[in-house]
Amino acid sequence: MEFLGTYSLPPEATLPIAWGGIWPDERSKRDVEQAHYRCDPALSMAELRALSRWAKSSGYHVFREAVRIAAPGSASPCETVMYGMLGAPMRHGGFACAALPKGGVALNFRLDFDANAVRMASSVPYAICDAFIPSAKIDVEYNGAGHEKENARIHDGQRNNGLKGMGVTVLVINRDQMRDIVALEAIAKAIYKAAGKRFRYYVDGYRKSQEKWLNELRRGVGLPPA
Repeated sequence: MEFLGTYSLPPEATLPIAWGGIWPDERSKRDVEQAHYRCDPALSMAELRALSRWAKSSGYHVFREAVRIAAPGSASPCETVMYGMLGAPMRHGGFACAALPKGGVALNFRLDFDANAVRMASSVPYAICDAFIPSAKIDVEYNGAGHEKENARIHDGQRNNGLKGMGVTVLVINRDQMRDIVALEAIAKAIYKAAGKRFRYYVDGYRKSQEKWLNELRRGVGLPPA
């Protein structure tokens, strides 16, 4: 996801994460606001899939599966974790929203407003949706600490009004909810219902799989266990 996304972690994050530690503070047992840099994607989805086809040996099985699950467009480590939970197949511990029709989940999708939506948004012309589910007309937003600032709250309110004018429902996930599997499940059920699909599990022991998957995703970006 980092290869395909528009963010990069600092070099000093590499070693702690590789050794299974928490970054940036090894001693911290709580979430911190991670620094990351904006950049162009290192690879396209086509390039990554081509590399996956080349990696044919059994030793690359996990890599090939990661390529099948991954999606382009993530703008932060926590957006990657959010997509991993909402989008990944249920057999891994996700909620399989990426399998919904009309493209599943599109990360950082630009939605241009019509004239009335622009007026509702106080002249904001478009919204960048963290995770847009076209079949459900839902935008799932991850709100980190930056969204708590006054200017950000004002802008978020305006863009959300514009999205409402376009018939799009905004669901917000904060840092606490990204630790709460029951809350994430309820959000996934709302997405399925809005998409006109029935939500049901087709695997046994799904809660343990979800807990393991969430913590592996968090560990992959240096966050403490949920």
